[in-house]
Amino acid sequence: MPLSFRTRIFAASLTVAAAALALATLIIAWELRREERAVIEQRLRDQTRLIAELLSQGTAAGAGLDAEADRLAELLDARLTLIASDGRVVGDSTADDGALAALENHSDRPEVQQAGTREAAVVARYSTTVEADLLYAAVRTTHPQVAYVRVALPLTTVAEQVRRVGINALLAFALAAPVAVALAWLSSWLLSRRLQAIAGVARQYSAGDLARPSYDYGDDELGTVARVLDASVQELGRRLEEISRDRARMEAILSGMVEGVLVLDRQGRVQLVNRAAQTMLQVDHAAVGRRYLEVVRHPDISAQLTAALGGGQAEPRELPLGASGTRTFVARAAPVAGPNGGAVLVLHDITDLRRADQIRRDFVANVSHELRTPLTAIRGYVEALSEEPPDPALARRFVDVIARHTARMERLVADLLRLARLDARQERLDVTTCDVEQIFTAVQADLAGAIDAKRQQVALSIAADARVVRADSAKLRDVVGNLVENAVNYSPEGAALRLEAVRRDGAVDLVVSDSGPGIPPADLTRVFERFYRVDRSRSHPGGTGLGLAIVRQLVELHGGSVRAENRPEGGARFTVTLPA
Repeated sequence: MPLSFRTRIFAASLTVAAAALALATLIIAWELRREERAVIEQRLRDQTRLIAELLSQGTAAGAGLDAEADRLAELLDARLTLIASDGRVVGDSTADDGALAALENHSDRPEVQQAGTREAAVVARYSTTVEADLLYAAVRTTHPQVAYVRVALPLTTVAEQVRRVGINALLAFALAAPVAVALAWLSSWLLSRRLQAIAGVARQYSAGDLARPSYDYGDDELGTVARVLDASVQELGRRLEEISRDRARMEAILSGMVEGVLVLDRQGRVQLVNRAAQTMLQVDHAAVGRRYLEVVRHPDISAQLTAALGGGQAEPRELPLGASGTRTFVARAAPVAGPNGGAVLVLHDITDLRRADQIRRDFVANVSHELRTPLTAIRGYVEALSEEPPDPALARRFVDVIARHTARMERLVADLLRLARLDARQERLDVTTCDVEQIFTAVQADLAGAIDAKRQQVALSIAADARVVRADSAKLRDVVGNLVENAVNYSPEGAALRLEAVRRDGAVDLVVSDSGPGIPPADLTRVFERFYRVDRSRSHPGGTGLGLAIVRQLVELHGGSVRAENRPEGGARFTVTLPA
């Protein structure tokens, strides 16, 4: 298990404190030992000089010198040796009178030799006399029989005194160690607390909350680093916020575009694909990050992107796309300037433009045909009348034909003008509460001649909750009139027609049913197109082929819908759904 930061700080602080305390203890102990040794040596020097001074003023001589040495050594608690000028020992606290003669000559002793040139000499060496390490101090004296006074102290005594100093130092270390531990723990706790506060601010930032904290980081280096990092995070947060706003704005723009947009980096990986491009290319958002050759399956688009990534300009291509390939798009790929490079593909859906162009061409052709037919008939009958005057009965029949075709042309032009006004949204609604039964009755009366001529029967069925509807009365009458006229024209003689009004799902349905041949299934979705007729020969009597197109426009102007279907028992059914 990894150690926590606080534990590591505590251990490091404790180690540093212990090392410093141990080093300080060693230095102090060494210094105290050195000082203690110096004090002992100085005391020996002082004692040696004092005895030399006492001997210079005293009268002891001969055997009395040895006794004097014993007496003074007892006072000093040290070994005292009195040496003559020739090196003979004339007095020693460790030897009696009989043993003095057996002592070696001390003229060659280092302390004696050094005492000859210095005021006092101190030497530590092994003594063959007492067979122990001693610390010697020697000094010259002016006594008639004693030339040198030497005081010796066993080094064991010196070591004992120094050992006591070491013990005291170790005791001081033992007493200071708990204090060092407490200080290390306190310093680690304070530092850990500050770091935890800084970490808490960092977690707040990582959670997305970039509000400036009220925490005081302090005035030391850690506080300076924390403030610098805090300022960096604030600046980074500000820039990220700007980037987020720009990205959201860009995504909103791209999502609202009807054009498909695909952006690649210079390695050919997809960086962005908007919703329109996903639909057009049949890809999903998972395409981001993948290479375009894995995403775009259309060879022409892949070729354009390859050329754009190479820095070239590809010509726009008109391509069929979509699940069924029935929609037409223009693909344009271009390289992206700048150090990052890349390419961008824009797809324009021109299906409606192509359809509108086709409708325009069909419209021109249909209008030309619809106008050419009556004009040809009128021209033929006019020429027949102008070549030679026919008999009055024939002339009258020619005039009737001319009048009929002229009326058809007038109706065609009127329908075309009305469709133009509906397309331009120039017709306005005068919405009132309309009585459905009155609308049905008025239409039946308008078409009574045609209905009676074919001996057809019209049945009305109006539900109690569908008797009124909010609509423009005149335009609703035109809608029902066109549907009923269409039913009359395509139903055989003696057929039954049915007009119904029902309320369904909060809306009112006006239904016109006939007993005609019905509508082929392939034509059900196209019967509301302009000039589209199920009767391909166009020989069926009746309208201009614009009636159902006008119906759809008028119903959509009311916010409703219209549909055509075949009845199971035969015939067609047209249903107009109007909001209640």
